[in-house]
Amino acid sequence: MKKIIFCFAFLSVLGFKNSDDRSGDFIVSNVDVPPTSSSNSFYAGNKAPLTPLKFIKLPAGSIKPQGWILKYLELQRDGLTGNLGEISAWLDKKNNAWFSGNGKGDHGWEEVPYWLKGYGDLGYILQDQKIIAETKLWLDKVFQSQTPDGYFGPHIVENQHQENKGETYDLWPNMIMLWCMQSYYEYSKDPRVIPFMTKYFKWESKLPDEKFLKIYWENSRGGDNLYSVYWLYNRTGDKFLLDLAEKIHRNTANWSQKNNLPNWHNVNIAQCFREPATYYMQVKDTGFLNATYNDFYLVRNIYGQVPGGMFGADENARKGYDDPRQAVEVCGMVEQMASDEILTGITGDPMWADNCENVAFNTYPAAVMPDFKGLRYLTAPNMAISDSRNHAPGIQNEGPFLMMNPFSSRCCQHNHAQGWPYYAEHLWMATPDNGIAAILYNSSEVTARVGKGKGQTVTLKQYTNYPFDDHIKIEVNTKGDGNFPLYLRVPGWCEKANVSVNGKIANVSLKPGSYARIEKKWKQGDVVELILPMQLKKETWEKNKNSVSINYGPLTFSLKIDEYYRVGDNKKVQGDSKWQATADPSKWPAYEIYPASMWNYGLVVNNSPLDQQFEIIKKPWPANNYPFTPDAVPLALKAKGKIIPEWTLDKYGLCDTLPQSPVSVTTKEDQIELIPMGAARLRISALPVVN
Repeated sequence: MKKIIFCFAFLSVLGFKNSDDRSGDFIVSNVDVPPTSSSNSFYAGNKAPLTPLKFIKLPAGSIKPQGWILKYLELQRDGLTGNLGEISAWLDKKNNAWFSGNGKGDHGWEEVPYWLKGYGDLGYILQDQKIIAETKLWLDKVFQSQTPDGYFGPHIVENQHQENKGETYDLWPNMIMLWCMQSYYEYSKDPRVIPFMTKYFKWESKLPDEKFLKIYWENSRGGDNLYSVYWLYNRTGDKFLLDLAEKIHRNTANWSQKNNLPNWHNVNIAQCFREPATYYMQVKDTGFLNATYNDFYLVRNIYGQVPGGMFGADENARKGYDDPRQAVEVCGMVEQMASDEILTGITGDPMWADNCENVAFNTYPAAVMPDFKGLRYLTAPNMAISDSRNHAPGIQNEGPFLMMNPFSSRCCQHNHAQGWPYYAEHLWMATPDNGIAAILYNSSEVTARVGKGKGQTVTLKQYTNYPFDDHIKIEVNTKGDGNFPLYLRVPGWCEKANVSVNGKIANVSLKPGSYARIEKKWKQGDVVELILPMQLKKETWEKNKNSVSINYGPLTFSLKIDEYYRVGDNKKVQGDSKWQATADPSKWPAYEIYPASMWNYGLVVNNSPLDQQFEIIKKPWPANNYPFTPDAVPLALKAKGKIIPEWTLDKYGLCDTLPQSPVSVTTKEDQIELIPMGAARLRISALPVVN
């Protein structure tokens, strides 16, 4: 594994080229990453001595999503994210240490910055002036809270691991608020942000090691602090920031252990495993880069032998609890997506974008109600029921954590907000050679500076129903002719991708897990088309009883289970969750979801070609642009299955662990329907195989 990773890192430095087509008025090359011999003239990449970024995040507001991702963001605005300030007691401005302007109050920890991190970016993306104004209202109070020595935020230590209470401030929530500031600066260029962050980091620099990053959450998540230090360094070049970065790494939990992690909490894993790769940018020691890859594969080798890009750790990963019924928090999902997006920029490796799409398309959508007015704290690849029962110890968390609830936990109800906005902000990224790259495919419009010298502003419009369709069309809008490279990611699952420019197909082989680089003197109205042929593939989970998953392109399919929704008790919440005193819970119902059809099917599958065993059903695109419900999803598979009578709910009320495949049964063969995993809020995604 290390040899493979090192080879990729080496090729990344070179911007390795595989083949090209120069037969027309354009050049199409197949490359592993963009070249990093030059630096982007228009966007803040890494300053020396940091290793160059392979892809550079565009400022918040540069990308305008369209299609189903726009629909998702609008639902988020009108649903939980946009209204959480009126629901959550933790966002109540009264006596809130984040809103007092002096850091004093009776509450104020991670909830405000968690929510604001996604809420603000949602406003910048949608150009929603109400959200932007509300975000600025909170941030103005944060600016006001900065003390002469540089500290800002709450003057209380209020968290779940208070071993240092009274000795030092908990810096974890400040790490999140710094990300809010960064997005705000990218959007507004408010001149207060840079000196604010500089002053705070000078305060951190003076803290003695014995009082720095010692509380559980801040110790695990120091990588978030490190990322913000580099963000500021890339804009100021202040050398003290590199010394602070070394100090942060030195005092952060060790995520570079060979076959172990500092802790096995699902959210920590999803966001903290990237810390070594972040620090690699400064020290250039490939051992740190490899450590991030090793952490990713270590967790998935033990607890991630399941579809959907995540792993089973329904609080903490536990030995022996690795069945597909083990769940993950919504926090873990959105943090994994953010890590994948960041690592795409650091490494250029398309694998991270592939995994981001895997989580975004297959795991995350089913964790949220279709109207985005409630979410499920825990979601698993195999879920036969989604009720309010306490399923511990089958699920580690004790509480009603499988119910769809508008407000059941302190973390996920606030942190979910970043998922789709951050995803939308990484659809396109800038490249070191003054180009633009389509990283995550979705209908969208990006406006960016590109090209040589003073460059030019171009707008690229992308049209697609991906991942439900394999066709991606990009239109170029520019006032004058200009030469710049356009990069298109070729997913690792895709064989025989092809690209055309103005109808002319490029004669170049595009290998899976690479990029098509198109260079041309672009003109108004130029059209690029990318075809990503999707094929049925069977994945066998040998370490999970030889169960199988069926994929079609980036989508994983689940057994379609009829879902019966019943209104639940939305006040049945985690012990430290609180509704705001003035909230009207009747407007925000909770739901339990029960199966209204049989769920305990095994799949009849053999060694014949999959297209002879499964029928692909393509349906009309939903009129409301929302494809993630069982009835609206535009793709389905017809398959054969048999009931497994002994596979039932267990004593904890969960679907029992998988039987060993192949399973011998005497039940009759039925035609069954499989739908994309992301549309199935009740689902069996890792299916036993029956004889």
